[in-house]
Amino acid sequence: MTKSDALYLYFGHTAFRPAQETLIDALLSGRDVLGVMPTGAGKSVCYQLPAMMLDGVTLIVSPLISLMKDQVAQLKRAGLPAAFVNSSLTSAQYREVLRRAEDGRYKIVYVAPERLGTEAFAAFALQSKVALVAIDEAHCVSQWGQDFRPSYLRISGFIDRLPVRPVTGAFTATATAEVKNDITRLLGLRDPLCLTTGFDRPNLYFEVARTNNKPVYFSQLMAGYGGKCGIVYCATRKTVETVCAELRRRGVPAARYHAGLDDAERKQSQEDFIQDRVAVMVATNAFGMGIDKPDVRFVIHYNMPKNLESYYQEAGRAGRDGEPAQCTLMFSSDDIKIAEFLIRNSEKDNEELTDRERRIVLRRDAERLDKMTRYCEIDDCLRVYILKYFGDKQKGGCGNCGNCNRKRRWSKFFRR
Repeated sequence: MTKSDALYLYFGHTAFRPAQETLIDALLSGRDVLGVMPTGAGKSVCYQLPAMMLDGVTLIVSPLISLMKDQVAQLKRAGLPAAFVNSSLTSAQYREVLRRAEDGRYKIVYVAPERLGTEAFAAFALQSKVALVAIDEAHCVSQWGQDFRPSYLRISGFIDRLPVRPVTGAFTATATAEVKNDITRLLGLRDPLCLTTGFDRPNLYFEVARTNNKPVYFSQLMAGYGGKCGIVYCATRKTVETVCAELRRRGVPAARYHAGLDDAERKQSQEDFIQDRVAVMVATNAFGMGIDKPDVRFVIHYNMPKNLESYYQEAGRAGRDGEPAQCTLMFSSDDIKIAEFLIRNSEKDNEELTDRERRIVLRRDAERLDKMTRYCEIDDCLRVYILKYFGDKQKGGCGNCGNCNRKRRWSKFFRR
């Protein structure tokens, strides 16, 4: 079976997206890779397709339980043998997954990085033919990254313990030059093919709305979207509840999603959004990983995110079909205080970090917040600012953002 046959058979696509084929060819030839591809560029196919073609099992290291579940569910619907190993499984379920994996029942096993060092998983891996190790969200290995997880530092040691070193691929949506260097070094990639696709998404229109009356501005903004599909990101659960309730009061079919809801409601909200039973999803950053809904016409950030990496990943969930989409960030001075509070509290309870690591992470989080705030305050081209941050040099203005085209009303962006 050729890779093109596999692409159509397993994923229903007739052509590769930019960079996918190059990365897949490298992995199939036995060469390590580092792929930095923006949200919506099709990273998962770059390791899921080789997994189906290589002789042996593929381990995909992923930091998020919800993302693992979504990815495995999608693979199973496509008829691909996959499973996940994380803390959501009972002891009996955990043992059964490893038993089936040892019997060759799965081609793909998603695993949380913390599980790599356990005795049971190590025993399974040492007895199995591991053909490929793919590290998703690879920026988590770097203290320069926005989501540093010390457990990622143990991945290279796990790979080195295997009887035969598997080909290794690292993937992330956003990475600065420092983070890319860390990924290569700390994951022990050997002569990797390093491929960074262009970060520019020309179909996305970016704007920052500086306002001290967000409810009024938000109401006016939503009135222009009619029944179009969109996501509204909020910094806190309380804001999610308030915004969602207001949309429903005005007759807008909206769902809510945050970590404070039970699994059943989160799952139902996600399904309602994907199946177009609701037009708008109001959520914290807990929503979105693994969601590939092509017709999202707008993403509104009710609050400023903590960093540009998160903002660009979340905004990038708009317009995956290549059609025009609007990305609006509503900004006020209070957003800075909220972000500072969230940064302090997100790291305070992270038991993985030593005191020294916590200080380093907090300092770098503060630096990223400063650059995020600068994005909200500049009068220069927003797109150029984002692309420059990720090392994608651009000259002049883009002509397709709120700062470049102040007189152009956002509604004109949706020409019929």
